[in-house]
Amino acid sequence: MKIIQIAKRIVELFPREKFTDDPFKILICTILSQRTRDENTEIACRKLFSRYSDPFTLAKASPDQLYELIRVSGMYKQKAERIVIVSRIIVEKYQGRVPSDLEELLKLPGVGRKTANIVLYHGFDKPALAVDTHVHRISNRIGFVTTKNPEETEIELSRLIPAELWGPLNGSMVEFGRKVCLPRVPLCNKCYFTKECNFFKQKNSSFT
Repeated sequence: MKIIQIAKRIVELFPREKFTDDPFKILICTILSQRTRDENTEIACRKLFSRYSDPFTLAKASPDQLYELIRVSGMYKQKAERIVIVSRIIVEKYQGRVPSDLEELLKLPGVGRKTANIVLYHGFDKPALAVDTHVHRISNRIGFVTTKNPEETEIELSRLIPAELWGPLNGSMVEFGRKVCLPRVPLCNKCYFTKECNFFKQKNSSFT
């Protein structure tokens, strides 16, 4: 099975629903998702947006007003400060609209390529390949790429996989990584791709 076929199959088997189409909410949720579990991110997002629904209201808030709303996401003081700063920049510099350009998004505090690409795809339907730890780990484990960091993985995958798969692949690989291809002990007995997987082949060759 070739790389493109495997990528398509992962997207088919592990679909991920959008939480929202609002670029601003996607941006804030991605900030909240850093170093926490998805379920905690969802709780924090719902609590936050029940009180502050747009950049204008958040820009007027002080970080300490967000603490209890987003505490479950972890690192809540740092995230609260970043959310308020980003909201103010969006209001003051972009008239309340999240920029739809990669370079402009990367100028926002705490926004890296992964976050920017998630916003571009989910918020603006632009082809964008977001590479997080799941995508980086799984791509190297299966053997799509041999890279040292997510930035290198993004470059290599963008060459190997067609643009229409870039956006959905991130969410699907996250689900695949949470349910089957776990970080420490992958559930190879539940995997559809063992015949193509370098990790599985190497693991089993050690027993022969």
